[in-house]
Amino acid sequence: MSLLLVKILLAIVLPALLVVLFTRVTYSLYVGTGLTIALFIGSIIKGHAEEWYIILIDMISIGIGFIYARRMVKKFR
Repeated sequence: MSLLLVKILLAIVLPALLVVLFTRVTYSLYVGTGLTIALFIGSIIKGHAEEWYIILIDMISIGIGFIYARRMVKKFR
């Protein structure tokens, strides 16, 4: 597999999983999302997400993770 394909697959899956994981650990949807966004910004600054479409896929994945984590939090309450 090419490096670009690996980056795209990770951009699809990893941010959503991080939102869910951080939400589960901190018991707060907004803290979990904020931590994920902070890691996302750090990866952009470090140069791991240079292409605009990788950044766009990351943002969409964070949004999907937020929606899923919100549903998960509602089940607990």
